[in-house]
Amino acid sequence: MQGEMKIRSLRQPPPKLVLLPTLVIIVSSTCLFGILTNLQTLSYLLRPLWDKPPPPFRRIPHYYAENVSMAHLCNLHGWTPRTEPRRVFDAIIFSNELDLLELRWQELGPYVSKFVILESNTTFTGIPKPLFFDSNKERFAFAEGKIVHGVFPGKKRLHHDQQQEDPFLLEGQQRVAMNWLLREANVSDGDAVIMSDADEIPSPHTVKFLQWCDGIPDVMHLEMRDYMYSFEFPVDYSSWRASVHIYSRKWTHYRHSRQTDLILSDAGWHCSFCFRRLSEFVFKMKGYSHADRVKRKEFLDYSRIQKHICKGYDLFDMLPEEYSFKDLISKIGPIPPSTSAVHLPAFLIQNAARFRFLLPGGCLREP
Repeated sequence: MQGEMKIRSLRQPPPKLVLLPTLVIIVSSTCLFGILTNLQTLSYLLRPLWDKPPPPFRRIPHYYAENVSMAHLCNLHGWTPRTEPRRVFDAIIFSNELDLLELRWQELGPYVSKFVILESNTTFTGIPKPLFFDSNKERFAFAEGKIVHGVFPGKKRLHHDQQQEDPFLLEGQQRVAMNWLLREANVSDGDAVIMSDADEIPSPHTVKFLQWCDGIPDVMHLEMRDYMYSFEFPVDYSSWRASVHIYSRKWTHYRHSRQTDLILSDAGWHCSFCFRRLSEFVFKMKGYSHADRVKRKEFLDYSRIQKHICKGYDLFDMLPEEYSFKDLISKIGPIPPSTSAVHLPAFLIQNAARFRFLLPGGCLREP
């Protein structure tokens, strides 16, 4: 009997060997979970290995200085001065950027013939939303007579767990609807049409070129200085999606994608997530085309958002979208703050007390 017990004890594996397979399974599962939950981060980190940058733009130098005649500036660009100003239509799809919209229209009002604005009763992700512009029209009485406003009937998600449509598809449908709204605004062949988001603001002297110069390209993009959260956090000059078209009823279509290789340098400001209230940040994070970047519920926490604004951190903890490891490494981390408020929209500086949150030192937000 003792011999049998001894043999059995010899056959039993040591306790450590019994635990080893379990440990391997736990570690493997943890690693797999970490990879899957951070797949986007890993993809961005390795982008230089699997992706190539788009073809470079052909940059048009931008000549401007105060107290220089438009005729001279047109000639510097190789364009011809006009005897009568061309009509300019500023066409945007609007969500909830009321402060930036006021800043934009005040800045461009003297040079724009019609402000064409389209808004929807849902976000791009199908969440019902108020018609923010329609319910705040009195704020924009200064532009009365120039505004052409349209409403796009969005597709609402009836249930929270209902599968949502592709937000980029819904966004594209609104851009198609803008073509019809431009026609309602009586745009004509030869007019200039600015196609951009509300937070992509052309500079006044850029719009004056459209008014007073002949020979400008039929289609050109506008390079804009990129800012995040306010003009305290300049990023770079990578914003290019805004564009200008000399309108042709046959050929012109409202888009927000690349349409030409030509781009006018230093043509305005792109201020992303430049909101007065934390609730507006949350609204955009949940409703815009990239809402899938909200990976965790705490991303929508007010205290976290406030900290990220003041520190210049990315709201979604994402790596920069760069195509070389050199550029990627140079942009990892918070955006360095700037104390310069030079070469910003004049209306902003004239009304600095009202728009303190957009200027250096004004990072604290209202709820």
